[in-house]
Amino acid sequence: MNKQIKTAIRAIQPKILYFGTPVVLLSTLNEDGTTNLTPMSSAWALRNRIVLGLGEGGKGAANLLRCGECVVNLPDASHWEQVERLARLTGANPVPDYKQELYRFEHDKFSAGSFTPLASDVVRPQRVEECPLQIEAKVVNLYNTDGFTIIEVEAQKVHAHEAIMLNEQHINPTAWNPLIYNFRHYFGLDQELGKTFKSET
Repeated sequence: MNKQIKTAIRAIQPKILYFGTPVVLLSTLNEDGTTNLTPMSSAWALRNRIVLGLGEGGKGAANLLRCGECVVNLPDASHWEQVERLARLTGANPVPDYKQELYRFEHDKFSAGSFTPLASDVVRPQRVEECPLQIEAKVVNLYNTDGFTIIEVEAQKVHAHEAIMLNEQHINPTAWNPLIYNFRHYFGLDQELGKTFKSET
């Protein structure tokens, strides 16, 4: 007879709720026509809609408010160090007061992260060539709450590396290894890869 092992459960107050979501490199259009890259992890998809969560004072949110277009670039696990190189950078100049202690301004995020810009087909912001999935999208809904901007975008065109495709309608899940942000640590689907500078664990 198998005995069921009981797990102790306690109420806690976690400082963050990044419980394991894909990392996104969000491409948005700057005022001068160049592309800003925002590394982010608050994103989920339902059919052809993607919901994004951004800090209200960031450059990515400001660009989306102004131009209403973006590219949702999804890096794979091998890109975690490149993504982390962008973590302390902001496209906002001057740097907002609340960011000045930890962040610095960088206009060319592609070079800073050793990424390659690629022209998009239906939106103005550029794609990230190295990302195995690149989703061109347009804003359909946006609102601010408690210092954050929640943006709903609609996919217009999806690009994928052939190495992760089964066919034109299906991604091969055994070949696709998305970069996951798990309580401020980076993971692939199999092992921890490293952690962000904000991690306290």
